[in-house]
Amino acid sequence: MLGVHRDGDVVVLELQREERRNALNLDLCRAIDEAARDAVGDGPAAGGARAIVITGQGTAFCSGADLGGVYGEVGAPPASSASGGFLEALYGMLHGLALLPVPIVAAVNGPAIGAGTQLAIACDLRVGDDTARFGVPTARNGMAVDAWTIRTLAALSGTGPARRMMLAGELIDRDEALSHGLVDRAGTLDDALAWAHEIATLAPLTLAHNKLVLNGTHHDDAAIEQSFRDVWASDDVREAAQARAEKRTPVFRGR
Repeated sequence: MLGVHRDGDVVVLELQREERRNALNLDLCRAIDEAARDAVGDGPAAGGARAIVITGQGTAFCSGADLGGVYGEVGAPPASSASGGFLEALYGMLHGLALLPVPIVAAVNGPAIGAGTQLAIACDLRVGDDTARFGVPTARNGMAVDAWTIRTLAALSGTGPARRMMLAGELIDRDEALSHGLVDRAGTLDDALAWAHEIATLAPLTLAHNKLVLNGTHHDDAAIEQSFRDVWASDDVREAAQARAEKRTPVFRGR
């Protein structure tokens, strides 16, 4: 259901429901959430991953939610705290990815529809191959996504494309997504992995701080201020200064 392997400082999570075009169900949402948290562990200084790549097996990144599970919850309040609900697992996973302190790269290898687009935008960066497509066609199935999804989609793609996706049920292909900023780079899984390895050499505490600010709706100002202070008090900032004086590349430890 979910393949997990480590490649140096990068952990790759591969959705493996190819027969369902990697549609998300309750178990897969939980597996992604658990695997991403385990990959980070206690942070880079303790051997945790410095970057994560998420992709899909076969010809689809993620075709959306497994509607059998979703329609099974019709009639239950969306905000229900009932244990085991698909919506709870889905949004817990999506928001959990946004909260993790390491950069996450989505390698979008085909359609990312509905919950697939949500998974892609929960990642920090997106690499799309020429078959990537995005859309959130809730208006076609009578469903709804949370405000975070709509606002994040608008922030990444612009209000025009987001309105077309949300109000007209349109899909956006890779090239249009690239031109609007929903996709950051054109490329394959190999390109996404290469980028993740580049990112993994950067200062982990700085990256964590930057992500905290970029996803600031999840955090208060005190947490951001403390993160800022932690970066300036770190060994890594002193390592950067020493490396500059010695005319070498700094080696960051995340502490």
